[in-house]
Amino acid sequence: MDLPVSLQRALQRLNGAIDALDAAAERRAEADAARADAEVEYAVMQDDRSRLAVELDAALARARALDRVAGEVAARVDRAGATVRGILAELDPTGSRPLGPI
Repeated sequence: MDLPVSLQRALQRLNGAIDALDAAAERRAEADAARADAEVEYAVMQDDRSRLAVELDAALARARALDRVAGEVAARVDRAGATVRGILAELDPTGSRPLGPI
């Protein structure tokens, strides 16, 4: 059965419109999926950022504690060196005997 030319053109336009609608729907679905993936990735990055901030705070606290302890150790070593030098000076008050590094 032959359709009138105007009806054939209308059907062709309708098919073209349906194809365009299908393509737009597919692009929209892909965009929605990409957005969902990006949101998940963003949430993971936020979690990582939070974890790293906590780890950084802990590392800075440890570094401050180590600096404080290093200062205390240096002071103790200085006091011990002074005590040893004092004892050696009492043993050899003339300073004539070479003692070497302390």
